This record gives sequence, C-alpha cells and structure tokens, in this order.
Amino acid sequence: MLQDVDTALSVAFVVKLDDQSLGAFTSCEGLGCEVVLESREEGGNNGFVWQLPTKLKYPNIKLSRPLGRETETIAKWFASMATGYTRGATGTIEAMTAGGRVIATWGLIDVVPVRWTGPSMSADSPKVLTETVEIAHHGFLVAAPAAGPRPGTN
Repeated sequence: MLQDVDTALSVAFVVKLDDQSLGAFTSCEGLGCEVVLESREEGGNNGFVWQLPTKLKYPNIKLSRPLGRETETIAKWFASMATGYTRGATGTIEAMTAGGRVIATWGLIDVVPVRWTGPSMSADSPKVLTETVEIAHHGFLVAAPAAGPRPGTN
C-alpha cells in the first residue's frame, strides 16, 4: 500500500560521536562511497581495457544547521584536536522524521573533524544564522546480523 511507504520529507539528521550527541542538523551532504578503478591494458588485445577495482574512497560529509546551544559541543570537539588526535572515534548519522522516527542510520569509522564554518552576519540582510561542520571518515560500519532464526528455518 502506498500509505505504508515512509519517505523522509521533513528530515533532521542526528549526529553522535562515540555515543555523545553533537545535535540535530537540517542538511547532510556527502554521504557516499566511490570505487577507485585502475585501468590495465592486456597485451595483444587492443580493443579492450580492464577496469580493476583497487580501493574505496569516502568523501567528506558536510552537516549544516541553525546556530544554537549545540554549537558549544562542536567547538569543544574541534578544540580537543589541539591536544592530539586519537584514532578510532566512531560516529552515527540518523535520518529522522519530524515525529522523531528513525528512517535510516549510517555508522562511520574513524571520524575526524575537518572544518567548522560559522555564520555570515550582516545587519543589511537579517536571516537565520547557520553553521556547517565538515567531517572525514574512513568507511561505514557494517551492522551485525540480527539475532534469531534465519529466514526459511524453523
């Protein structure tokens, strides 16, 4: 039935880092993965080039939201980088409906803050002040299989 389909029309992206909430964001760009290919020409076969997968590449993720109290959490996270980076921080991004129901979750490995951009302010053009956080990661967490019997077994 069409009414059973739940699309995320009005979405908030809740971000957590090692179970510490960084708050909700209204925009999320860059979730993705790319397979890097290496071209190899086969000797004696001039009409064909092999495309071999070599590695996965993950773009940086940009998260934006209106400026608020949660900005302090982001500032503390970036300030902690001055004392040294500890590899291994895991993160999650949850896409949620306006009602708070989770639509999708992405787990991220080795999250590193890259850039924070604060609001542009001008008395000539009043508008909502926004901030943008850019993070890098080194792959997606693979969810553990659910416990219980496998389909087709009793």
